[in-house]
Amino acid sequence: MRRLKEVVSHRFREKASVFLTELHPARDGAERAAVLASLRKRDFDATHHCSAWREGVPVTASGADDDGEPSGTAGRPMLAVLEGAGATDLIAICIRWYGGTKLGTGGLVRAYTEGVQGALAEADGRGLWEEVKVLRTGVIRVPAALAHLPFALLGAFPDAALVEQAFEGEWATLRFECPPEQCPTLDHAWQERSRGGSIAWD
Repeated sequence: MRRLKEVVSHRFREKASVFLTELHPARDGAERAAVLASLRKRDFDATHHCSAWREGVPVTASGADDDGEPSGTAGRPMLAVLEGAGATDLIAICIRWYGGTKLGTGGLVRAYTEGVQGALAEADGRGLWEEVKVLRTGVIRVPAALAHLPFALLGAFPDAALVEQAFEGEWATLRFECPPEQCPTLDHAWQERSRGGSIAWD
């Protein structure tokens, strides 16, 4: 996954309508609302301010708004492009000035899709992305006398990283992080090594 480091924009014309798409870093609802309010104020004469956003690593929330365009012709296609690009913690706003010629539903989908694709290409060309790793946290609890077993397990998985180890009485708890795709393999390996034990995933 990746996060945007700076604001980027892409402008084009389609059958007399002008489309301006901007991508803004935004990690929560308050930041997204501030960006949208600022652009509505700046471009008060525009016909539509359609938007799409994603939040979290891994993504925990996303949304889209057609802002008066026919349902499903703006926000949803914009969101689909962000999803395909693996982008998060950002909002895409596509501002349209209607030029008097209707584009039809297919034309609108293409235009709003092109807007976000163009802005993403601009960000790609300028190297404005920060790569972020998606990790899951696992917890293993064993008798203190067997505290070495989880370490032996994690040693076989180079992408797994120890977060902390704690002892409470006769028990040892180990917390670690790993890529989500390794969770099933780790689960299976721990079940075999511990003879039936399980990993608690956050």
